[in-house]
Amino acid sequence: MHCVGVDIIEIDRIGKAVSRKGDSFLQRIYTDRELEICRGQISHLATRFAAKEAVMKVLGVGVHGAGWREIEILRDNKGAPMVMLHGKALVRAGEMGLVHVALSLAHSKEYAVASALGDPEDHSNDESLHSVL
Repeated sequence: MHCVGVDIIEIDRIGKAVSRKGDSFLQRIYTDRELEICRGQISHLATRFAAKEAVMKVLGVGVHGAGWREIEILRDNKGAPMVMLHGKALVRAGEMGLVHVALSLAHSKEYAVASALGDPEDHSNDESLHSVL
């Protein structure tokens, strides 16, 4: 069964969280690899936050069912977003029979949005979908 998740967030909301809580917020939500990719750009951090929320919806879990850092939003070798799951998020994907999650990310001046599609089929030769393993 295919599962869909979508999330939108105000970019300013992430900017305010970073301003108020600094590294404690960043280290709680993002992995070191994500922080390296974003290079402090608030719009990129917000887009990854929205992507994590969208993936949580695909998995049918909230923040208590999978940790923020267990859902990692990286880039493939062409720069397209890809999902890497760890810990409870990976276990949940396995329980659901998901082998891929495809992402679409976008942002404007004010909002960041992400959509995720969980796919139980093997698309190992399809570069548009990325393994969750």
